[in-house]
Amino acid sequence: MHVLVIGASKGTGRALVDELVTRGHRVRGMIRDPEQATDLAEAGAEPVHGDLEGDLDGVFEGVDAVAFCAGSGSATGADATLRVDLHGAVRSFDACLEHGVRRYVLLSSNRAEDPLAGPEEMRHYLAAMHARERLLWASGLDATVVRPGRLTYDAPTGRIRVGVPQIPDRGEIPRADVAAVLASCLERDDLVGAVFGVLAGEEPIEDALASLT
Repeated sequence: MHVLVIGASKGTGRALVDELVTRGHRVRGMIRDPEQATDLAEAGAEPVHGDLEGDLDGVFEGVDAVAFCAGSGSATGADATLRVDLHGAVRSFDACLEHGVRRYVLLSSNRAEDPLAGPEEMRHYLAAMHARERLLWASGLDATVVRPGRLTYDAPTGRIRVGVPQIPDRGEIPRADVAAVLASCLERDDLVGAVFGVLAGEEPIEDALASLT
C-alpha cells in the first residue's frame, strides 16, 4: 500500500512512518520544512513538501491511503487550531476526493465525542476535533477515526484497550502503540466506518481491534 502520512516529521506521525516502513508499505511523508527531508528519507520514506495552510500540489497524487496525524501543537492558540487541525484536515479530505484516494485514517482525541465535557482550556481543541470528524464522515471517504488518550513517548507495549466511540477515562498511551493501531487500521477493511477510543491496556493490539468488528 502507498500511504501518505500528514504530520510525518514528529510525534505520532513520525512513529507511524517507521511502523509502515517496517510493515513493508510504501510511505510518503508530508513536511513543511525542507530540512526534515533527510530524516524521512533515511527512514525509508519519500519526503514531499506540503502545507495545510498553503500549497498541496503533488502531495496526494498516486497514493492509496492517507493517515492524518498533523496538529498545530499545544503552544499555539485557538486560531492555529482552526487553521491547521480543522481547516487543514478538511482540505485533505477535499484533496483525497479530487485525486481518487478513498482510504483515510484520522488521528483524533479521546474526548472529541463531547467537547464541552472536557477541560475548559481544551474545549476549542476538542470542538475542532469533533467538527472535523463530522466533516470526514460527510465526505463519504472510507474512513476510520482513532481517539487516543494522552500521548506519551514511553516505550511501546503492543497492548491496548479500546472503547466505542471513546473511553471515558483520562488515561494515556505511548505514541508508538498508537502508530501501530493506525497502521493496522489502514490494513483492515473491516474497520472502515469505525470510530473508537484507545488507551494503554492489557490486550494485544490485533485482538483489541478484532473485537471492534
